[in-house]
Formats: sequence, C-alpha cells, structure tokens
Amino acid sequence: MKPRQGFLQAGEHRLEYAWYGPGPEQTPTLVFLHEGLGCVAMWKDFPARVAERTGLGVLVYSRAGYGDSSPVPLPRPLHYMHDEGQQVLPAVLDSAGIRHAVVVGHSDGASIAIIHAGAVQDRRLAGLILMAPHVFNEQRCVDSIRQAREAYLNTSLRERLANYHGDNVDCAFWGWNRAWLDPDFWHWNIERYLPGVRIPALVIQGRQDEYGTAAQVEAIVHRSGAPVQTLWLDDCGHSPHRDRPDATLEAIHQATQAWLHGQDTSPAEAPCTS
Repeated sequence: MKPRQGFLQAGEHRLEYAWYGPGPEQTPTLVFLHEGLGCVAMWKDFPARVAERTGLGVLVYSRAGYGDSSPVPLPRPLHYMHDEGQQVLPAVLDSAGIRHAVVVGHSDGASIAIIHAGAVQDRRLAGLILMAPHVFNEQRCVDSIRQAREAYLNTSLRERLANYHGDNVDCAFWGWNRAWLDPDFWHWNIERYLPGVRIPALVIQGRQDEYGTAAQVEAIVHRSGAPVQTLWLDDCGHSPHRDRPDATLEAIHQATQAWLHGQDTSPAEAPCTS
C-alpha cells in the first residue's frame, strides 16, 4: 500500500506526513506518534500493514526536528512532550481534518498520547494504543540513554540515523538525549494526567524492554481513569512493532475493533502473549 505524502501545518511547524488507507471522511483514523528518535520513515511498513488489517486510515507524521519536518532550536525544553501533547497534536488533528481517532504512541509518543488524552480530553479520541510508554523517569531508562549517547559519538549510529533524519539528525538525537539526561529531568513525571484519561487504553510492553520496567505499566493500569488492558510480549524489547510485529498488529486490530465497532474481540485481557 503506497501512502499519500506531503506536509501539514501545525502552528509554526511544517510537518511531513504519510497517510495510508481511507481518509478521515470515510473511517476513523489511527494517528501514529513516534519514539524519541523516530520519524515517518522509521515506522517502515508497519503503518501500511495496520491500515490493511484494520481497514482504517493511518496518519503518520514526524514531529518538528525529525525526518523532513521543520527544525527546532536546541536544547529542547524539558516540557517538550507536554507541548507536543497539549499544543501540537491538537493542531495536527485539526489540520488533517480528523474527526474520530485512536492514537498509537511508541515510547515518547506514548507519553505524548497520555498527556493529550489526560489534559486535553479530546472528544475525537476513542482509545489509546501505548507501546512501551513512559510515565516517569527511572534508572534503566537513563542508563540506556547514556549508552545511546556513547554509540552516537563513537559508532556508526549517527550515520544510520542520518539516513532517516537528514539535516535534522543532530537535532533529533541531541534534542531527545540531552533532555532525558538533564539532571532536572530525573523528576519528570506525567502520572498526574492518568486520572484524566477517560478513554480505554491498550498497553503493549516487551518483557525485555531496555528502557523501562513493569512499574510503568502498573502505574498506568492503577491510575488511569478508564479501563486499561495489557499485552506482555516475550522476546521483545523497547519496540514491539519491530520485535513482535505480527502480535502487535493483531492486538491493535482487535482493540480498535472493540472500541470503534463494539466487538468484544480483544485478546489483550490476557496477562501474557508469547
């Protein structure tokens, strides 16, 4: 499935996007929010597979400072995810003409989805798919981000990321890395938004996630203002859509069927899927 590609305007930002499947006037839309080093291209074929499996439209966009989107000045403010969830994402939905949506967020993108749902309480949203979400900082995450810094400085990581981010590569990497490693970011915590999340969520978490522990999932389950289902995947690290794409795809399909069409088909009530 080939996407429709272009740029949309969200406030002062010019953001690249790819759209798979039907437009927003035909079906609900799955809106993908990428990780801290992601962009449109780094999702690869997964959005197309989701569009084909669900029959829904899929919008994927690169946040400012990533991919071919407009750059941003560094350093990023430590509240950058709050800005994305409360200001940029609503503008993206408006610009794209989205009427009814499920947000699919990965890592930083999942955190942005939580902030948006809990603070904005956008009536267009029917549910959240949260892959490897963060709701607070923890030592495992900091340790892995320090390792990423060393890899960026001393290995081919910068060159590989430049294949996706082009001239934005340093903006993308250092904007993410320096924010998370800032001493003041140790106290970053978005749990206060969870009670305001009034739509169902599915958390998809790899058991070998190098950036987060089960405490992240437990906080979401216990504090969210709406039902939360969990899907734990074995042989899976921080990126379920890359490490376990088939299981992740099926979970997204079944959750969206349940939320959008009232079909009680989701397997995510099971505590573990291998």
